[in-house]
Amino acid sequence: MQLSKTYLLHFFTGCSLSAFMLASASATAADADVAAALAHPDRPSADSEDDARRMPAEVLAFGGLETGMDVLELEAGGGYYTEILSRAVGSNGSVILQHAPGLMGFVGDGIDVRTANNRLSNVRVSITNFDALDAADNSIDMVTWIQGPHELGFAPEGNNLGDPAASFREIARVLKPGGVLLASDHIGPDGSGIEAGGSLHRIEESVVTQLAAQAGLSVASSSNLLKNSTDTLADSVFSPTVRGKTSQFLVLYTK
Repeated sequence: MQLSKTYLLHFFTGCSLSAFMLASASATAADADVAAALAHPDRPSADSEDDARRMPAEVLAFGGLETGMDVLELEAGGGYYTEILSRAVGSNGSVILQHAPGLMGFVGDGIDVRTANNRLSNVRVSITNFDALDAADNSIDMVTWIQGPHELGFAPEGNNLGDPAASFREIARVLKPGGVLLASDHIGPDGSGIEAGGSLHRIEESVVTQLAAQAGLSVASSSNLLKNSTDTLADSVFSPTVRGKTSQFLVLYTK
């Protein structure tokens, strides 16, 4: 059967061209040079002392970080990951350093020090609750939330940090189609629910996955990279017996 030129053009532009463009983008995308970011001479020495424990190179490789990405870093804290992300995505990428106002008392002047004198020129600071993110619809390639989703069960001094379901809807809103959420946190005991975020500062992986699914995000991959079988999950993450040694889940979700 001979196909018309019109049909062939329609098929090519409607299907094959899209597939070709996606394949080409995938083939030309460059993995972010996290190693260079970790070795940058301007990186604070105190950061590198945490690398063996936090394993940023492995975590970001799992997440698929690429140069040129636009990243929204939820709960950036003192900026340990901000520094790495900023340099790894390069000048064609960007990082939104987000932190909830109710948690500012825990970071001191850390954010100001990180961003002083425009030293990380592709970083923008955004102080918002998790359910009111300061980013446009479909604008972000990767959202990172490292050791943070449990905060949805925490209300420091009575300050709510964001409705759990609405926060994940916000994440889904700002992600581009095909964009990813890279999430890790201290594992909570079975059945402990969102409330464990306010007591143990932990959360069950299943709780995060359920919230993500309700917002339209699906699990792309999970890793045991940050798990520690000696953690009983029963103690607060600030307990001297487990601080810095908690068992953590690591999951990549996709929109």
